[in-house]
Amino acid sequence: MSRALAPPAPPASGGWREGDPVGRRRFADVGDLPLQLGGVLPGVRIAYETWGTLNADGSNAVLVEHALTGDTHVTGEAGPGHPTAGWWSALVGPGKALDTDEWFVVAANVLGGCQGSTGPSSFRPGTTLPWGSAFPRITVGDQVAAEVRLADQLGIARFAAVLGGSMGGMRSLEWAAARPDRVGAALVLASAAAATADQIGGQSAQITAIVSDPGWCGGDYHSRPDGQGPHTGLGLARRLAHLSYRTAAELDVRFGRAAQFGEDPLSPTAPGRYAVQSYLDHHADKLVRRFDAGSYVALTDAMNTWDVGFGRGGTQAALAAITVPLVVVAVDSDRLYPVADSRRIVEAAPAVVGGLRLVTSASGHDGFLLEADQIAPLVTETLARGAR
Repeated sequence: MSRALAPPAPPASGGWREGDPVGRRRFADVGDLPLQLGGVLPGVRIAYETWGTLNADGSNAVLVEHALTGDTHVTGEAGPGHPTAGWWSALVGPGKALDTDEWFVVAANVLGGCQGSTGPSSFRPGTTLPWGSAFPRITVGDQVAAEVRLADQLGIARFAAVLGGSMGGMRSLEWAAARPDRVGAALVLASAAAATADQIGGQSAQITAIVSDPGWCGGDYHSRPDGQGPHTGLGLARRLAHLSYRTAAELDVRFGRAAQFGEDPLSPTAPGRYAVQSYLDHHADKLVRRFDAGSYVALTDAMNTWDVGFGRGGTQAALAAITVPLVVVAVDSDRLYPVADSRRIVEAAPAVVGGLRLVTSASGHDGFLLEADQIAPLVTETLARGAR
């Protein structure tokens, strides 16, 4: 009986790099970007994808915001340049809730990301070396400022709607607060107006897992050989995060205390894994092969510093001042961004329409990706409220 071959070692960074297949990506050079926490990030480039056609008056543009480890590939198959299939394919496309025969859909890789936009793994302007440890701290506000410049380059004076879940929901809310003249309505899904102590604590533990890995090399690991990047730390961070994305009840139903096939967790000499351990190992391995540890740290740090009230007199004052119609949605079983986070937005922001909306899901936070049937009418409503 032949033994299965071990998979090849992952590259030091799993992010997209110059020379890799471009796929459907396009690129916009948006210039030097002043940063909220100080300094200027030079030569910013934003990768993006579009679907549909911008109409003559530019009124049919919609911006879709991805979450922490998402990317521009909102809809479509996996293929060269796109390691995973579209993360919202059930909602975006011809005849779907976000109908690309009607709407011009834009999805940008977030500033600090690793799928073509400026981030720790991208080349520092004027060099052939990645930013690495020199990449500055960025905020959600900086990410939206870069997206505003992208919109300018695309000739979009106003998005009819900005739609986002999780970290994407933060950017959606930031658009409404920062540029009400540039957005008609915002969908804020499975997110919060400011990071809580619980979120900061959990996310900081993930950062610590990465930067404590000897392969981190202070953030300058990108030229290391395959298998010698901070894969252990990034994989541990992914395991911790994934537990917060699902629910205890779901994991117990799916896995319980079952052993992984062919393994014995109770072996006194060579203990194997429980099935749930194998599940988490699988998700960790997938991420280290498609994501960059430096981006994970930079984006998680931006989520920790997130507060829509930054520079606006505090969270409550900022929410009270928003005039853009907000559709605010929570997943009832979410333990990363629990219902109370969305309720705080609803209670403080007069611009919220229809009160707090709830998506029912056994899947926890990941319900914002999985419960397309429930989310579709909320997308449709947001588009209608933002259309002129």
